[in-house]
Amino acid sequence: MSKLKYDHVFTSEAVGAGHPDKICDQVSDAVLDACLEADPNSRVACETLVAHDLVVNAGEITCKGMEQIDTENIAREVVRDIGYDHKDLLFWDKSFEYISKIHEQSPDISMGVTEGTGLYEEQGAGDQGMMFGYATNETDEYMPAPIAFSHRLLRYLDSIRQEGRVSYLRPDAKSQVSVKYVNGKPDHITAVVVSQQTDDIPLETVRNDMVGFINEVLEPTGMLRSDTEYYINPTGGFVLGGPYADAGLTGRKIIVDTYGGVGSHGGGAFSGKDPSKVDRSAAYYARYVAKNIVAAGLADKCEIQVAYAIGVAKPLSINVDTYGTGVIEDQEIQDVLESGEIFDFRPAALIEDLNLLHPKGWSYRQASSYGHFGRNIFPWEQLDKVDSLKAKFHLNGVK
Repeated sequence: MSKLKYDHVFTSEAVGAGHPDKICDQVSDAVLDACLEADPNSRVACETLVAHDLVVNAGEITCKGMEQIDTENIAREVVRDIGYDHKDLLFWDKSFEYISKIHEQSPDISMGVTEGTGLYEEQGAGDQGMMFGYATNETDEYMPAPIAFSHRLLRYLDSIRQEGRVSYLRPDAKSQVSVKYVNGKPDHITAVVVSQQTDDIPLETVRNDMVGFINEVLEPTGMLRSDTEYYINPTGGFVLGGPYADAGLTGRKIIVDTYGGVGSHGGGAFSGKDPSKVDRSAAYYARYVAKNIVAAGLADKCEIQVAYAIGVAKPLSINVDTYGTGVIEDQEIQDVLESGEIFDFRPAALIEDLNLLHPKGWSYRQASSYGHFGRNIFPWEQLDKVDSLKAKFHLNGVK
């Protein structure tokens, strides 16, 4: 989003854990978590489909101990944990048909991403492509305001449902927040949309409750105004939801998963992929780099692009764009990144830096709903390079 010169409204959406596509992301990442626990060197590319009363897992997995991993049980546990746990929802953990079409990773791919094999000695990238990381100082999460607010709202609604505070809430939900920017800064919220699956109850009840919940979450931002517009279940009702009403697939919410349409996206999804897939690990690392750059006071906004060739460790390119907000030239930052002095973008190095093969205190499944970025439980959100960046660019007086 480079609209820094004039006022504008920017909108981002989020979806809840019970959305069909998010069910798929969580199942795929729960399978990944199980594989990494059994064998940290697992190669996982696990896709999930949900439709009506069917769950399908397909893809390529190479894992020592795979015979001990019950993917069907994992799928049923995830569905139950989300809240699809009784027959009134029509799709629920005990009723769906399960199909698995999982086989081993191609040896041609494995050869290029395993250290000591292939044309190069170092572990190479798991595929070609470009990945992006972004950060901004406009919220405490170092995330763009529209997507940050959308996720905050759905996390709160989900907690209310899980705690049983409102008995009529069902698992499927979506939100959308529109923010007016003035002089490049978020100024106020112009509109909020919530589509929340419920029992068959009067729409007026849902609307009154939802507006109250929205205010609880967003009033602390200071950006709600008397003319903020609220759209609650604007079709008139949302009773049938989840996979019974709509099919879902892994990897269909890549903008929700990242920055809500702000900045750029390389096109690769995250969920179901082990860290050898740079679609995931390099995007996490690029976020880590961008966030530390902004937190160090080098810029108000920062986007990092990195590109790879399959089987090759050294990135083909690294690009820095601070959207004109940097206190030093973008090229100077880029030179430091390319040197590897503070950050190392080679796949094996970044995987080790973020300890992506041995999650401690977090899981990939946790990342698969409510955004992969903006929550400090994840290692790619840590700010441990701020002091190094300040020292490198002589900004030790910057807070």
